[in-house]
Amino acid sequence: MRATVLIRPKAGILDPQGEAVRGGLDHLGFSVKAARIGRLIDLEVEAASPAEARAAVEEMCRQLLANPLIETYQIEIEENGAR
Repeated sequence: MRATVLIRPKAGILDPQGEAVRGGLDHLGFSVKAARIGRLIDLEVEAASPAEARAAVEEMCRQLLANPLIETYQIEIEENGAR
């Protein structure tokens, strides 16, 4: 199964990369009020069911992929080409 994890800084957490992007866009003439930078992680997970895959990826996020103090994450599971 394919798992996609989207990780973002929590609201209120300083995001220097997002601020750099916002400033760069502003410099180029684009009016952007705010920008937040996150990460997208694609995984191939061996699991018997989407629920088992989701549970495994949740544990991966808690232990390694995301810092729960400053980040949120969203998981999507794809089975046999259908999301």
